[in-house]
Amino acid sequence: MSENTTPPHSGSADSSSVSPPSSSSSFPPSPKVRDATARVATDTLDSASAGKAVSDADVVPPPPRDASTHDVAAEARAQAVHETAVQEAAAQEAAAQPPTGAMDNKPRGAPPPGFGAAPDFDTPRPPPATVLATLPPAYLRQTDTPWAVFGRSIAAHVRRLFDRAGQRITQRTLRIGVSARIFHPEPGAKGLRGKTLQYLEESIAHWVMSRDVVVFMIPTVGHQGMLHPSNIRLRDYAKHLDGLLLQGGADVSPQSYAQATSCIEWPGDRVRDMYELELLHEFIESGKPVLGICRGCQLINVAFGGTLYQDISTEVPTAGIHVNEHYDQHRHAVRFPDGSTLMNMFPGQREALVNSIHHQAVKTLGRDLNIEAVSAEDGLIEAVRYRRAPFVVGVQWHPEFHRAGGPELLDCTPLLDTFLRAARETRF
Repeated sequence: MSENTTPPHSGSADSSSVSPPSSSSSFPPSPKVRDATARVATDTLDSASAGKAVSDADVVPPPPRDASTHDVAAEARAQAVHETAVQEAAAQEAAAQPPTGAMDNKPRGAPPPGFGAAPDFDTPRPPPATVLATLPPAYLRQTDTPWAVFGRSIAAHVRRLFDRAGQRITQRTLRIGVSARIFHPEPGAKGLRGKTLQYLEESIAHWVMSRDVVVFMIPTVGHQGMLHPSNIRLRDYAKHLDGLLLQGGADVSPQSYAQATSCIEWPGDRVRDMYELELLHEFIESGKPVLGICRGCQLINVAFGGTLYQDISTEVPTAGIHVNEHYDQHRHAVRFPDGSTLMNMFPGQREALVNSIHHQAVKTLGRDLNIEAVSAEDGLIEAVRYRRAPFVVGVQWHPEFHRAGGPELLDCTPLLDTFLRAARETRF
């Protein structure tokens, strides 16, 4: 009973149904077709094996078929498998090799492949070896040694230090010292009149400060008779200041140029003479410029052995008037002789109008001094210059009063600028 009901072995029938077509077929098998056919056959065998594992009691046997029907079905099934394999292989080839001209048919303005995708920062992408630099950087020299590079670094550092020091020196505000006027105490007077006062006239300080420099009044120094002795000397002021201005004031004492006093009314100020002569000597020794105003001009002449007219009106009766009750409003003309440096300071001017507030004047010219200006009326010396120093000049008039005196007076700003320029050039 069991032998008549057992169906024929499905594995053998399926194996024959998936065999590749004969060589007489019109479709020559390619490698991709063979692979697809093998996959289909494998799937068929797996399906057949799974079907065989089912229990005989659970599976109803199919009705018996004749041999001709079985062969036709198997051949149709094999043909379908072959066509499926061919189509699958063609699809794989189309996917692997896009048709030529596909990019040409791409719409204009379309984004490139991968546009908008998240960037990948983890994958290393070194540059090709052919683009790597084979030569050293241009800032390196072929002949450089460690010592050469070290030497250039030190030189650059030193240049930077010198540049900074030079800027501090050249940009530092000038410091100009002004000699002090001295008010001596009056016998028996009380209050300030009974004290020794040292001061400077306001206009002289403001005239110098108008060129943006700092002004210091230099006091007298010494040990004897001082309530508070000090070791500071006038040479210390000459060392730390950039220039000296000798302001006007009391007459120069005849004792300072080895002459007797011709009139007891004009004894001069011997104390101030000694103080300013030492101050002048220290600044000249330090190579610093000096500008003398009125009395300062006369003191420069005396410092180099010159003498003075103690009173112009009595010793030179033919001279013009050089002082009167109008004080700084009195004026007269001066003339610049040939070779005068004042002609260079005031180009195009051979004569100029200046104020006149002095009753003393240069009589005998000191050694190594040049005449820079004379009175146009009587020829009295009005300005001198010491030729063995960069700048030691004295003028008999008061340039600090000229601006208030009116535009007709000589503008002495070029004189002040020349003095300050010399101070800047000689301060180091």
